[in-house]
Formats: sequence, structure tokens, C-alpha cells
Amino acid sequence: MPFNSSGAALAHLTPRPVKDLYGSNYLSITGNDYNFTKQFLPEVYEKEVERFGNRTVAGFLKMVGAEMPMASDRVVWSEQGRIHVAFSDCSTDANGGATNELTFSSAANASMIEIHDTIIVNTGGTTVKCYVSAKPSATTATVIPYTAATLAAAGIANDTANLNVFVYGTEYKKGSINAGNSKDADFTTFSNKPIILRDKYSVNGSDTASIGWVEVTTEAGTGGYLWYLKSEHEARLRFEDQLEMAMIEAEPVSGNQMDGAGVFETAAVVGQHGTQGLFSAIEERGLIYNNPDFGSTAAGEGITEFDVVLQELDKQGAIEENMMFLNRGTSLAIDNMLAAQNSYGTGGTSYGVFDNSEDMALNLGFSGFRRGSYDFYKSDWKYLNDGTTRGLIGDVQGVLVPAGTSTVYDQQLGKNIKRPFLHVRYRASEADDRRMKSWITGSVGGNYTSDEDAMNVHFLSERCLCVQAANNFILFKDADGVTGD
Repeated sequence: MPFNSSGAALAHLTPRPVKDLYGSNYLSITGNDYNFTKQFLPEVYEKEVERFGNRTVAGFLKMVGAEMPMASDRVVWSEQGRIHVAFSDCSTDANGGATNELTFSSAANASMIEIHDTIIVNTGGTTVKCYVSAKPSATTATVIPYTAATLAAAGIANDTANLNVFVYGTEYKKGSINAGNSKDADFTTFSNKPIILRDKYSVNGSDTASIGWVEVTTEAGTGGYLWYLKSEHEARLRFEDQLEMAMIEAEPVSGNQMDGAGVFETAAVVGQHGTQGLFSAIEERGLIYNNPDFGSTAAGEGITEFDVVLQELDKQGAIEENMMFLNRGTSLAIDNMLAAQNSYGTGGTSYGVFDNSEDMALNLGFSGFRRGSYDFYKSDWKYLNDGTTRGLIGDVQGVLVPAGTSTVYDQQLGKNIKRPFLHVRYRASEADDRRMKSWITGSVGGNYTSDEDAMNVHFLSERCLCVQAANNFILFKDADGVTGD
């Protein structure tokens, strides 16, 4: 009787000296569908797949700013004020048009206007040039139109609010004395306080004994193998990203949340005061362009929308070179806007590679352009596109940053120096540099600071952002209207 169905039938298999499968050393047990080839290791790719590409979002501040140390827990700077006197909140009362009396929003504003000043008063399409003849009260001034008997006769009616007024000169009689009006230079002081950012990566001693190598390519462009510290490497990258994101997004404690010491009034939150980041500074002191439509398909509408930016910049510092960091949608809209201005090729297509030869390559993107007296340099900002940062929300479309420097007095150096409008200050002294600290505690990895069976990698930084001349920054947001100072 044959033994084909018994274990004795396996005796003919021949073992091999190498770990390879052959017809003569193949083991199989029928019935339970268990294949002995499963004892062989699976095919494992040791290189990690970069499914999200470069995952870091930092780099914006490195491109447009600088980092400098400071020893204090607060940084203070002053910014120039306007040298010309102008207001947009004046009004006439019930009889103001007939009595030629202007009312200012405050006594401080009214004090900037003096007798003998010559001013322009404007509302809508009506502009009237006047002479300041008297100051009846702390908040009013009597003005006489040069071309009419009263403001009302000149077109400025009673009860007119939001009048635009500015001083363009003076006029005195012959032989006048006590001429001229002394005005102190106007300046505004700003300050910011650093915040402390911390993070930690921890691995216990047992896990460090389980060696498992992973081949990686880092966001810095280097590659190689990492053991259990792979997660520490990513923790460091995440913390470095947060150092920049905090400077962009941070909000200072204010309003009902702030107590007399400038920290949270809520009893459960002790000592936290916040700091002012880029977006907060622009919303408070800068320009906001809501819902820009630069990519409009209507003839000339896109460039007309962009010209609003130029008009606002003209009212501010008129800095010639500006950098725009945009999300993908706004960047493409500006590309379309610029392409529409170029008549070369069918439909205004721009061929920007290989001497504009359409047979070689198409370049439908623009990295820089000039409009009016301004140069603009455009770049995609990954922070606004990434699905785990602002790209998740999509309410910020971009930011315009002036490419320039401001002259400020440095207390440490004892002299005036030039600094970028946007820069980071971090706490540092001879004893401790808190720009980016990292240290290890525990009893694993050759470091013995405690009896904890783990290795703890700590990260710490103390820093704040200085946004100087914020009136020249523009924040592009998804809303309606244009606002600014």
C-alpha cells in the first residue's frame, strides 16, 4: 500500500545549502493550507517612502528677516510719524456749514491746526481751500473759504461727517509777529515680549535595545540611516517649524483676557502673556486687502485690482522693492494677470524659456515684475498651501513684505544699525543662549542625569518677532473690501 498521503512521502525532499526555493526542497502540508515558505522573511523596503515630499514649512523668516540676540525680556522700538498734518475724521455740526466751524475728533487733533494755517477741506467730489481764522474751543476751528462766504456756500453742508482735511501752508499779513507754529516730532513707540517654546522627545531604554534601521532622506537634503532616533529627528523638525509658525501666528493677550500685569486674567492660566506675530501686527498696524481678484477674466480687471495695491503703497512708505509670498491660487491668478498683459503669441501666451521659442518650452509662471514705480518678486509660500498648516483653513491668500531695512538704535552695540523690517529677537547672554537649546536627560544613551529608564531630548527657545513699519505690509485675505491705516 503506497504512503502517498502520509508524512513518509516527504522523505524525498533534498535540503539545499542556500536560502533559495527549489522544486526539491519545497515543503507543503495539504489540508490546513499552511505554506512553509511563509517562514522566509518578507520583502521589506528599507528606504522610507517620501509620500508628502518636503514636510517642513519653515524658511519664510530666513528669506526676509534676520535673527538677533537680546538680553531683556522686552524689545522696544519707535517709528517715525507723518510730518504733514492731515485728518479724515473732521465734521461740521448743525450750523457748521454756515458758521464755517470745523469740529475735530479730539483736542489733540485740533491742537495741530493753528491760526494762519491754510487748509484743504474735502468731502466726496467737493474740495474747498480755506484759511484758519480762529480757534473757538479745544476741539473746533473757524475756517474761511477763499472762494465763498461760507462752507455751505462752497459745497460743505451742515452735519457733514468724515471730512478730509490737511494743511498745505500758511498765510500772514505784512509786519506780522509770533509767526510759525511749533510742533513736536510725531513718533509712535511699539514693543513686544518673547515667549518660551518647548518640546520633548522621549524613548525608553527597552526600545533603544531593539535595533531597527530606517533609510531616510531628510528635509535638509541629506540622507542616511536612523535607528530609534528617527522620531527624535522628526520632533526636532517639527519644533523648528513651530519656531517660525509661532512668530507668524502668535497673538498677544489683550482686551478682557488681560489683567493689569499684561498676562491672562483667567486664574487657570498663570504667567502666559502671548506675543505679537506677523499676521497680528499687520491686522493691527498694516494694510489688509480682502478678497483680491487678480485673476479676473474681464478685460483689464485683474491689473486694475492690483493697481489698488500700488495706490495704497503710495499712501504709505512707497518702498520700491516688495516681496509677495502667496498661496497657490493667488500665485496663479497673478500669473494669469501678467500673461494677459503680454500680446506675444496666441492669446497672450508668454514663452519664457530658451529665448521665447515656443518650439522649445513654455514658461507660464512669473517670479518678478515691475508695475508703476514698484518692483515685485513673487514666491509660493508652502505654509499657506500645506494641508496641516494654513492650507487647512485657506483664509490667508498671501502677504506682501517690503524688501528694505530700518535704522534703529541698538542698546547693546550703542549705535544706530540697519535691520530688516521683519526680524526675530531671541534671549541670549554670556551665560545662556536661548535661540535653540537642546539637551538630554535620563539614563539611556550614555547620559546619566536621573534614574529614569529613558532618554529625553528637550528643545527650548525664547523669542519674539519685530514687525517694523507694518504700514508697508499687506495681508491678502479671503473677504470683501480694502482696509488700512
